[in-house]
Amino acid sequence: MPSRHALASRLQPRSLLVALLLGGLLGAAGTSQAQSLPGTPSEHRLQVQARSELSVAPDMATLEARLWERTPSVARDGSERADPGALAKARDRLESRTGELIRRLESQGIDSAAISAGSLIVRPDYIQQPGDNGEPGQALVRTQLERPISLRIDDLARLPAILDALTQAGVDALDGVTYDLKDRDAATDKALSQALDKARRKARLMAKALDIGLGQVIQIEETGAPRYSPQMMSMRSDAMESKAAPEYRPGEITLDASVSVAWEIEP
Repeated sequence: MPSRHALASRLQPRSLLVALLLGGLLGAAGTSQAQSLPGTPSEHRLQVQARSELSVAPDMATLEARLWERTPSVARDGSERADPGALAKARDRLESRTGELIRRLESQGIDSAAISAGSLIVRPDYIQQPGDNGEPGQALVRTQLERPISLRIDDLARLPAILDALTQAGVDALDGVTYDLKDRDAATDKALSQALDKARRKARLMAKALDIGLGQVIQIEETGAPRYSPQMMSMRSDAMESKAAPEYRPGEITLDASVSVAWEIEP
């Protein structure tokens, strides 16, 4: 029967081999993990930042307008309540005007799906009468009923005719015309692509001036997402009643994008 010392001497080389194999595998795994860690700093890199600005003509607009009717004013003494009969008459007038406006817009070729008539809004409207010798006069209150109208315009050439229709329908306020883009994603993609092209040109120029070689791209970051500011126009009812022919110039929508790109410097 082999002695205990003989058995130990037989097992030692095998245990040593297993230990070496395990150590090699762990070392290889550790090396692989270290190489695959994202964001590992590089001492030899060229990093460039670039910003691009793109101007695009708008091809659509959204128009916001309001119609309102008011009840007769009454003294504001803390106990006043709106007359139900006066409220009903004001609402009937408002609904009639809203229907007429929608029909006028449809006669201008506006799709009914592009016209949105908002919910009825009822609110008090307080009036301070002027008094004698600069003193405040009697305080009055009336009820104002409003219907907001939102309109999407896909053909900007028809905007003057649409505003004429609003004027003829007696719209009380034009809260704003916002110019926009039908395909906003395509414009923002183009602005981002231009920023990346600009970063590449800058990197090549710098590499040539410094007499270095550019390797592969090792980092790309969008430092400023493409953004834009829609053009707006607003007009009140008194301005729309002016006999001067208005001009509508939407101008251009400006988009800008910013990127940061890093390249390896070839040894």
